[in-house]
Amino acid sequence: MSAMPDPTPLPVAPVVRPVRPTPDEAYALMVAGNARFAAGTPARPNQDDARRVQLVAGQEPFAAVLGCADSRVPAEIVFDQGLGDLFVCRTAGPIVDFAVLGSIEFAIAYLHVPLVVVMGHESCGALKAAAETASGTLEPGGSVRDLVEKVLPITLQAQREGGTKDEQLSRAIGYNVTRVINLLIERSPVIADAVADGSVKLVGAVYELDGGRARFL
Repeated sequence: MSAMPDPTPLPVAPVVRPVRPTPDEAYALMVAGNARFAAGTPARPNQDDARRVQLVAGQEPFAAVLGCADSRVPAEIVFDQGLGDLFVCRTAGPIVDFAVLGSIEFAIAYLHVPLVVVMGHESCGALKAAAETASGTLEPGGSVRDLVEKVLPITLQAQREGGTKDEQLSRAIGYNVTRVINLLIERSPVIADAVADGSVKLVGAVYELDGGRARFL
């Protein structure tokens, strides 16, 4: 008996994006995109030749994402977006430095993004390194030490609260997202003013590696 052919995959509805989305509309686009990705039905919008040519004249991303440099967490794939949709900054952690502040300020002041997402993820290597440094089992060298020192305070906080190592790491990852959001507002009047006047929504998320879900905080 011959094998039955695979069923024809159901078509994915095209992604409709407002020309100039509000902060809430941009947030909804990110939530919907991640839901498609996690369900295994990505639409992969704006990834064709026509979109590439269209963007030669300029970009109008609808969101900025500050995420971890981890190879398992590419924002465009995780949120099922395409060329010109997201303005992405990635550092291990993530952390905040002058390059990050300037990049997010540029996205807000010059590209007029209505949404900024700060996203950490499960099993973050930078937070694990900080935990190992705190316990004395790791002595990072070079610039890695500078990176680890930026997340060490929240790692120590998570450890003081007890629990298993996995529970401590999970708390530290969430704490770091909140810490980064607070630092963006504290260190940048541009970001703080945009959030205060409602032109920009600033939200945090933690990405779940196994399920593909971005859990918004």
